[in-house]
Parts: sequence; C-alpha cells; structure tokens
Amino acid sequence: MDVSTFYALFSATCFTLVGLWWNVVQSHHEWMRDPALRRVVGGIYLSFLLPALMGLFAQVGGTDQPQVWRAAFVVLAVVGCVCTLRLLARARGDRFLIWQQAGAGLLYALIAVIGAFPELAEPFGLRPIQAEALMLIGLIVLGHALVWRFMAGEGRAAEA
Repeated sequence: MDVSTFYALFSATCFTLVGLWWNVVQSHHEWMRDPALRRVVGGIYLSFLLPALMGLFAQVGGTDQPQVWRAAFVVLAVVGCVCTLRLLARARGDRFLIWQQAGAGLLYALIAVIGAFPELAEPFGLRPIQAEALMLIGLIVLGHALVWRFMAGEGRAAEA
C-alpha cells in the first residue's frame, strides 16, 4: 500500500473513532462529574485524536516535504507523552492501565525520536514515515484496549 493512501485511511479512521467516542461519552454524563473519570475519558479521546492529527500532517508533508510531518510528529508525540505520563501517575494499583499507559508513553517517545532523527529507522529497512506508521498502529491498538478496559471496568462501575 502506498504510504499516503495508508495515512489518508488511517487519519479518517482515527477521526471516526474520535466521533464514536464523543457519542459514547455524551450518553454517560456521570463520567464527566468525577475528575478521575474525566481524565481517563480525555486520555481516551487523545489516544485517537493525536494519531489522527499526525496522519493529517503526514499527508500534508508526505515524502516531498518531510520536515512538515516530522515537526508535527515530534510536537504531537511530546504532547501525547506528557498527557500519558500524567495519566500514568494516577493509575495506582491497576496493572493493566499502568502497562497500557507505559506502552503508549514509550510509543509516543519513539515517535518523537524518529521524527527528530529519521535515520534511526534505516537499520530496520524502513523509511521513517513507515516506521512512524507502525508505531501509530500500535497506539491505536492500545487506545482500543483502553476503551475496552474502561467500558468493562471503570465506566461500568460509574453507572452503578
């Protein structure tokens, strides 16, 4: 698959997931009343929004102007890493959440590093934009896992 086609589909899919998450949150007003739940809900939102934005910048910059997507990936990955680490600091006792957030934080850090130093992707036989795509897929998988865990655990407990 062409990388630009991948990023077009990826970005559209992520924005769809953002919209679906909005619909879920809209039907659970009780989630927004509790500050801890609100932070988790916001973390889930960002887990789809930031990759969607990265996908848009990858399309704008493409292979012709890599400095565009590289700069955007670095900035957005730093934002994602900081937000993820803040959530991680509050994930006391929940092993799944700790591992999920640590994994997402690591992926965000790696995305920023490859954006800043694209030559690090070459030993793996990948172009930098391909390496970034693989890590973004990982972020979305972790985001889906977070949604599942939240919907089956914390989110359901808040309804009771």
